[in-house]
Amino acid sequence: MTSLICGSIAFDTIMSFGERFSNAILADQLHKINVCFLVPELRKEFGGCAGNIAYNLKLLGGDPRIMATVGQDSQPYFDHLDQLGISRRNIRTFPAAYTAQAFITTDADNNQITAFHPGAMMFSHENRVADAGPVKLAIVAPDGRDGMLLHASDCADLQIPFIFDPGQGLPMFSGAELTHFIELATYVAVNDYEAELLTQRTGLTLDQIAQRVAALVVTRGELGAQIFTAGERIDIGCVAAERIIDPTGCGDAFRAGMLFGLSNDMDWASTGRLACLMGAIKIAHQGGQNHAPSRAEIDERFFAAFNYRL
Repeated sequence: MTSLICGSIAFDTIMSFGERFSNAILADQLHKINVCFLVPELRKEFGGCAGNIAYNLKLLGGDPRIMATVGQDSQPYFDHLDQLGISRRNIRTFPAAYTAQAFITTDADNNQITAFHPGAMMFSHENRVADAGPVKLAIVAPDGRDGMLLHASDCADLQIPFIFDPGQGLPMFSGAELTHFIELATYVAVNDYEAELLTQRTGLTLDQIAQRVAALVVTRGELGAQIFTAGERIDIGCVAAERIIDPTGCGDAFRAGMLFGLSNDMDWASTGRLACLMGAIKIAHQGGQNHAPSRAEIDERFFAAFNYRL
């Protein structure tokens, strides 16, 4: 069954800074910061939350449908999606704009500083969920502000269960708007930093948020994840990665695991474990869409980590 992925399509320029940001930034001089990071390594990748989630869901054998907006420079991304067999029926092109661009610098501790040009993403509100046809599940991931508000309302009106995944877009919304998203959503997925910001802005505790949705999922990096559902908390351990190369897109890989588990009526423990595994597979590769395990390889990795089969 199709999963609708509302979010950004972007080109990522990824740079590696071999030292620590903390060694290059003077804490008492932030009011007049003027810093240059030497980045000997640079790559250009296909990215964006919707693109990354769809890529990982396709690896699992899911049926992703991307709803996004792109600009005049989108043809290389279209060719990429065509090669992957991912539908672009609900991706709209705006010739007067550029496709969204992310410029990501990662330091030696995997901290990241990102500059983001939204470009055509700011027209995301011109897409409507009803145009996607029948879908079993949706996710409202970081996108244009108006688009995120509209797509959440569309999903609720059409009675499509959806994951609210505010990600880096969370600061765009007021506490009242975030509370409204939570009330509309079936599930909420955030990382631990976003969880703290979400509670501060809404005035709700994690338990109170969890009471308003079927499940609240909080990812915690190397500590795994916590799933708050049905009045209990399920702790999901981190899956050991073969190597730690690049965290870019790990959260998107995790969310693809969530979508696959929910779409296939898996229990929350298995869904969380699969999601963590997808993040561990991704972090061992550069970029958000360069890991390419077969479904059989994913299944074997799952069995090796958890001693049972999906």
